[in-house]
Formats: sequence, structure tokens, C-alpha cells
Amino acid sequence: MSSENRRLLAHLMRRAGFGVNSDELDLLETRSYETVVDNLLDPSDTSWIGDHLVRRFHHEQSGMISGFGPGENWLYRMVTTKAPFIEKCALFWHGIFATGYPKVVHGKVLSDQIRMFRMNGLGKFNDLLVELSKDPAMIIWLDNQDNHKGAINENFGRELLELFSMGVGNYTEEDVKEAARAFTGWTIGNKEYMVMRSQRDSDWPYGRISWHFNFDETDHDSEEKTFLGETGNFNGEDIVEIICKQESTARFIARHMYNFFVADEPPVPSWPYVEPQDPQLMQQLVDSYFDNNYSIKEMFRTLFKSESFKSEDVRYKRVKGPAEFVAGILKLSGHLDRPRKEMVMHGMRIQFMGQWLNNPPSVEGWHQGEEWIDTGSLVERINFASEQLGDKNMPGVQSMVSNVVNQKISNSQLLDACLQQIGEFDLTAETRGHLETYSNEDDADIRDKAADMFRLIAASKDFQLC
Repeated sequence: MSSENRRLLAHLMRRAGFGVNSDELDLLETRSYETVVDNLLDPSDTSWIGDHLVRRFHHEQSGMISGFGPGENWLYRMVTTKAPFIEKCALFWHGIFATGYPKVVHGKVLSDQIRMFRMNGLGKFNDLLVELSKDPAMIIWLDNQDNHKGAINENFGRELLELFSMGVGNYTEEDVKEAARAFTGWTIGNKEYMVMRSQRDSDWPYGRISWHFNFDETDHDSEEKTFLGETGNFNGEDIVEIICKQESTARFIARHMYNFFVADEPPVPSWPYVEPQDPQLMQQLVDSYFDNNYSIKEMFRTLFKSESFKSEDVRYKRVKGPAEFVAGILKLSGHLDRPRKEMVMHGMRIQFMGQWLNNPPSVEGWHQGEEWIDTGSLVERINFASEQLGDKNMPGVQSMVSNVVNQKISNSQLLDACLQQIGEFDLTAETRGHLETYSNEDDADIRDKAADMFRLIAASKDFQLC
């Protein structure tokens, strides 16, 4: 029987990372739960398989010219990183600050935005919003290069309030206009030339040249503005500071954290009308936000160390998103122990499951939870998981099978031994009953039987959850 601490650590790694195998849990168990949380938030080692290796095998996944390469490169990081929460946090922000390829048409700039999330995603929320406002991909995505003094474009100002910080019902149309005025002149440098130049592929194999932020003072509206009840000669940084002082901002970000890391909530448009599932935890996160000067890292520390997060009541209450689903399986199978030509297809499988990294369906991002699952995407999920985890040639599967065999277990113990290998995974009574029936059959070699058991677990409905 596994200890509760071990099961809790497995739960943490499914939420704050991309899962964990039994060998990794052995190492984690040498430290307290609180220490593991602290190490996730402040990792000492952020290494991964590395661009130097990826570049040798996949020029495009390093050059980032198309809309596919950045996501494939990112998947390598998710699977092989020593700092999984950094990538999970970047994925979290990508779903909120959704920015896509068809309008930006510049994979390198989209990849640079994800890098910005890695660098700023655990800092102060006001700093993150300022960096987002300066991000070339976001500027193009929401047309702020067309936001001029005397001729404002409201797109960025509106989404900054509606989708990125406060949520519907906490601001007025006049606030949107005043925010847009404050962000006039926030554009990309040498705009016309850079757009034309970046669309040419003459920089291959090193990728398209990057866009860069430029503040055009001559195009900035420097007149007095009134925003959320405050009046002054505001610029973009001032608008962000005022936004971050609002309790609605703290609550909006707290609910996003709960939705992505704790339990599926209704879609964001429902939030003004549907109360959060755990008001007490929401308040703890709001308090942490203000007590720690808008620190996202401290909000996560509060979240992961809370009794609400540790509770068994919230385990397996989230449907895994396609990217985290594929990354978690590849981590277990060990297929990406080195760059592989199959990475292109792995990236495609994420898309077939409904999530094209760096290309969300709209500025709202993806609707998550049970909306990830339909007939087509479920077939893709089951096929991919069973292909990877039922393949005895995969390095990770070989290791897990050997660990099971070395325990010299009986048929009746096989299921629990396999569940332990994939990270102390739990099953419903119905699923367990079906798999125990197979486990008790005597007609197969234990190695073959263990590999088949991994395949069956991966094909279960339970495995779609974390």
C-alpha cells in the first residue's frame, strides 16, 4: 500500500507538471511535500534536451518559420525539462493570453512570447501585463500597431480588461477607450519594413528575424485620461497599475488558477453568473495576491500548499488538455530520450485532439474541461496513449515493465503494480473491476501482460483525467 504522501506528491506532479513515474516519485519522497512545492516554484535546474540537439535533427523546430515548429519545439521542453512547472505555467498563460499564427504569421515571434511567459509568468502580475503589452505577437494579434493618437483601436484595451485581467462587468466602455488611448504608440519597431522582411525565408535555417517593441512618443496620446475612477496623464504602465489594484483582477486570476490546476470550472463567459466552486480558496488566493504585491509565484505557493488542493475531493476533477496529455504520455514512454523524426506526428496528434499550440481558435483561447472530449478527439487520445504505453520497445515502458517483473508479483497484484509505475494512478471501481478480470488470467508471460496492462490503463476513461 502506497503512502498518502506519495499519492499526494503524484497528484501535485500531475497538476504542476506533466506527471511522474515511480522512479521519480522515489526521489521526490526523500523530501517533504512543502519542499517539493518550493523546488517546483524555484527550480535550480531548468535544463532540457536542448536547442543544440533539436537543431541538428529539426531545423524548422529551431528556425520557427512556420506555425508548427514552435509547438513541436515546446513539446520537447515539456517532456524533457527538469523544471516542469515552468512549462506548465507557460501553458497556463498561453491559454489566457491566447495569441495565434494565422494573423501573426510569424512562428518565431510566437515562440518568443512563450519564452516571455517562462521568464515572467511567476513574477508580479503587473510586470507580466506590461511585458505582454510590449510583446510583438500580442501587438499584431490585437492590432495595437493600428492604435494611434486621435484614431484609437480598442482591440487590445478591450481584451486587456475583459480576458486578461478583470473580466466582464468590472469596467465600462469608457474605460476601454481610455485604456486604448493610454496604449497609443505601443507598436513594433520599423513596422512596415519588419513585416515585409520577416515574411521572407532567406534567413533559413536560423529562422525569420524577430520583431521588437517600440514606443513611438509622437503617436502617443499624452492628454489627461480617466480610467476606473482615477484621472491623470496615464500611459500603458499606469493603466496596468490601476488594473492590478482591483479586487476583480485578483479574483479573475485566482479563478483561472483554480480552473487550470485544481478542478474544471464552467467556461469563462459563465463566470459573472456562476459562483466559483471553492470560495474559501478563492479568498486565500486573493489575499495572497495583495499580501505579496501581486506575486503570481506566491499565489501558486498558497494554492499548492492549501488543504483544498491536497484534498482527495479535487483529484481527477480535471480533463487533461491535449498538450499536457501527450506530454505526460511521452514522458512515461520515454520516446523523446533524443530527438525523433516522429516529433512532427506527435505535434499533429495534439492538433487532432483539439489543441494547436500557438494557434488558439480565438482570442478567448480554448474552452477546456469536458469540451476537450468529443468522439473524434477521444479516439485520438485512446489510440495515442495505448500505442505509446503498450509498446515494449519504448525505453520508459521497458523500464516500467522491468520494475513490475522484478517485484515477483502474482497476477492479482499486477494491476496495482502497473498503476504505481505510472505515478500512483487511481481508477474508478468500474474500471478497476474490468482490469482485475484481465489481471487474473493466467495465459500470458508477465512481461507481455504488464505491457498490455499499461495499454489498457491508458485506454481507460479514467486516464483522461488528472
